[in-house]
Amino acid sequence: MQKRKLGDSGLEVSAIGLGCMGMTNSYGQNPDRDEMIPIIRSAVERGVTFFDTAEVYGPFLNEELVGEALAPVRDQVVIATKFGHDINPAEPRRSGVNSRPDHIKQVAEASLKRLRIDVIDLFYQHRVDPNVPIEDVAGAVKNLIQQGKVRHFGLSEPGVQTIRRAHAVQKVTAVQSEYSLWWRRPEAEVLPALEELGIGFVPFSPLGKGFLTGKIDESTTFSTSDLRSRIPRFSAETRTANLALVAMLTEIVARKQATVAQIALAWLLVRKPWIVPIPGTTKQHRLEENIGAAAVTLTAADMDEIESAAAKIAVQGERYPEFLERMTGL
Repeated sequence: MQKRKLGDSGLEVSAIGLGCMGMTNSYGQNPDRDEMIPIIRSAVERGVTFFDTAEVYGPFLNEELVGEALAPVRDQVVIATKFGHDINPAEPRRSGVNSRPDHIKQVAEASLKRLRIDVIDLFYQHRVDPNVPIEDVAGAVKNLIQQGKVRHFGLSEPGVQTIRRAHAVQKVTAVQSEYSLWWRRPEAEVLPALEELGIGFVPFSPLGKGFLTGKIDESTTFSTSDLRSRIPRFSAETRTANLALVAMLTEIVARKQATVAQIALAWLLVRKPWIVPIPGTTKQHRLEENIGAAAVTLTAADMDEIESAAAKIAVQGERYPEFLERMTGL
């Protein structure tokens, strides 16, 4: 697996990471925990060194899973987790934001225990807290870095001004936001700012929550426990229109001897050398497929073809329900 550095921080990770959220929640029936540990360890064997989790996934269960899976290879991997929520385990969907400095410290201590580690490699603010100045948040993480409990500071779904204000207090190593061929808003302001400041970019949902795998069509149904059942972009009406994006990628697949998912991931890797996508999966064959994207070569002509075709396709539907979109800074 090729390696990349997140901006100018010096933090080196595999070109493709593994997003672990779906291993404990969000996409319908929860997978068998005992089946997920071998998948995480298989990722390490195949060169993946970058793993993404958060206290709110589960909640708490995901960090415990990742911690157990990676304990034997701790010195080979980079583990990213997140703070920023007031979690009610009985009703996790009602969790609010909380980035008060004292709470950040408490979360760090709890995450260290669940992850079975002595230091958090990358600690993201999960969502911007409108009630806490970002300078206070950055200052709290700076203290944790000085104490040796955190190595790098990150932000998830922030706006440009939030990034700049935080970076002025404590260097931001990475920004994590949704980014793919079907969600390109970061290109307008966020990516130019990150390039200017020397900050890495970690796209989550780089396969459009599964849409860009080519395995979802008009007849696909989602259980009520599946996050996608509440996302406007996955409604039956919008799905039909959005399949044009998958069809466009399919035209490139045959000559590249790749899959739709691999082309979508390869497109991200070509965009910038400091972009590291973190596709998630609960299946071994999908893990192999995603890792294989790092070996797919897209030429300048290929990229021009994708851009030209994508410009003619208007993706339909919002990416989140309104209440979730309000929690982002984009």
